[in-house]
Amino acid sequence: MRIMVIGAGSIGKRHHQNLLTLNVDSVLCPYREFSRQALEAGQFDAVVIATATQIRLELIEICAELDLPFYVEKPLSHESATLEKILKRAEPVATRSMIGFMMRYHPAFRALAQMDLSDIHSFSFLIGHDVRQWRQNWRFSESYAARPEGGGVLLDLCHELDMALCLFPGAIQTDVHSLGHRTFPGVDFQTRIALALANGNTSALGSVEMDYLSPVSTRRATLRGLNKVIEFDFANSAYSINDGTGPSMLSFPLDRNEMFLAAMRDFLALIRGSAQSDIEHFPRLDLVVQSCKAIAEAHEARRFRGNITRSFE
Repeated sequence: MRIMVIGAGSIGKRHHQNLLTLNVDSVLCPYREFSRQALEAGQFDAVVIATATQIRLELIEICAELDLPFYVEKPLSHESATLEKILKRAEPVATRSMIGFMMRYHPAFRALAQMDLSDIHSFSFLIGHDVRQWRQNWRFSESYAARPEGGGVLLDLCHELDMALCLFPGAIQTDVHSLGHRTFPGVDFQTRIALALANGNTSALGSVEMDYLSPVSTRRATLRGLNKVIEFDFANSAYSINDGTGPSMLSFPLDRNEMFLAAMRDFLALIRGSAQSDIEHFPRLDLVVQSCKAIAEAHEARRFRGNITRSFE
């Protein structure tokens, strides 16, 4: 099997190395060096798209025209109109393609997905960190995240919105409020999304919040129900369920790269013709439309309520 990875940033390099680990002939191609002719001539079986968000439509069109399944990083698009074009163009390969909603492979989230959440009336998902400390040799002002087209915290950290919608399908967005920065117009540095669910006998209010500002890396989910309170701290691997008699602590050992490897194994299985996966919310393209649309709609619905003053130069 031979796969082209388009995009040579950190995530593209990770996928490339993982494919090699899985004994796949992987070719890493920086986006600026990509050409349709090279893809056609290379006798590839599939494509991994790890480029900036705003330039994926053309690549997905090429994959569909060549009948090549693809694995594309989230989000699929930040614009509803572009997303509709992508979904339409991708139809020939949609059941053989995947979106990189990686948190669906997290063992703690998988445990949540297996629980009875019918009594939950309130849920919140929060992620925050200081984007200036993202990785070595990183400058926010020179990165994809600083661009109004395809950048910003909502798109960058949209896993939390995807997780909320996996657990509470049918939830609708009621408000999207953001804080910006005068130096980076159109880029959100903090965003809070309000959600509401009214599905038969199940009603709940929820929120998803993400920021580029927190001096302490934070990632947690809190679900409050009639019979239990679930508190999952992903950042510190602390997970508890309290039914009123005291917290029961849970353990979910995590090898972060194993999530990426598991997702890639599922993609390789798709390429070979299997449409199944062991995980509860398989991020196959045709199965993730709700999350993809919600992300684009939330990005378009942002209302900026002010600016933060931190230096990001």
